[in-house]
Amino acid sequence: MNTIQGIQMIGTQRSGSNLLRVMLDGIREIAAPHPPHILQRFLPLLPKYGDLTDQSNFYRLAQDVCELVTVNPVPWEGITIRADEVVAACRQQTLYELFRVIYESAARQTGASFWLCKSMKNMLYAELSGIEGGESMPPITNDWQQPLAEEFKKPYYKDLYKKVLEEYRSRQIFKKAIVGEKHIYALAENWKKDQEAALRLKDRTAADHFFMLNYETLIASPEKMMRQLCNFLHLPYSDRVMDYYKSRESENTAVAGKMWANVTKPILKDNTKKFLRELSSEDIAIFESVAGDLLQQLGYSLYTPLDLLKGSFSDEEIVFFNEENIRLKNVFIQQADPADLAKRRPQELINRIKQY
Repeated sequence: MNTIQGIQMIGTQRSGSNLLRVMLDGIREIAAPHPPHILQRFLPLLPKYGDLTDQSNFYRLAQDVCELVTVNPVPWEGITIRADEVVAACRQQTLYELFRVIYESAARQTGASFWLCKSMKNMLYAELSGIEGGESMPPITNDWQQPLAEEFKKPYYKDLYKKVLEEYRSRQIFKKAIVGEKHIYALAENWKKDQEAALRLKDRTAADHFFMLNYETLIASPEKMMRQLCNFLHLPYSDRVMDYYKSRESENTAVAGKMWANVTKPILKDNTKKFLRELSSEDIAIFESVAGDLLQQLGYSLYTPLDLLKGSFSDEEIVFFNEENIRLKNVFIQQADPADLAKRRPQELINRIKQY
């Protein structure tokens, strides 16, 4: 295959997505580096760069995006991303084109025919551009004539919808992550919003370009599901998939953060329903009050009696939840492992750019 094709994984973070990524990275035809979240981090910063039709502005953006890749906590080993080469390969002067060229370069340098991006929030930017038959929306910054439609509408995209219902089952893990919400109400709102966006994108995407997989199914029958996924991608299955935990990519991922330590272990088939041990009944009730309808739509049972579920929360309750969320984030940063905080170099770059 001469054309390099893209695989976009979507859903919610902290759902087993890194497990799936390192498993897919075991297939020689797929380059699946750890994501620096190019679109998520740089879309809000585009006004800092001015008119991107100006070559100097576009080159400055390219330099910063390439630096983001360089300081990613999980290194892109064996891959060199240079701003001058990336700019020379761009057909348009947009952030989305930089994203495409960088991932295609990663695939090309590793001899792969597919690249995989695990930036789960990219599904939100697909919606903003009105791809897959959706109504177009006005550009959300000052530099795009054809926002994400130009990139994600291409037929080679095969959207891997990680329908991360395990997010619900592992909310406590989110509380242990350096980034992300910490109060259960904020976690529930975020999870619900992500799943709804993913389902909307599914409805607008051709069936042969969208593969749905939930965490429970993956860990219960890993080889079976990975063979199905390889068949969907028209790629040969490799035994390296099940040996993912021995790979250099898994080792580098685990070193980059304690929350990814399990990628250096074989499949943990009993790694579900931890929320029953780690969350209070009150927390479970809040989550299910916010997202219960969607959980049931996606095939999951609720654990809170229906008469204890709330149809809505008062303004006062929501204010309290949000204040608690902020407080918990601050407490977490204060108590975080200094070694983990030291790996936050991408955020240092973003903070520097905000000062432009």
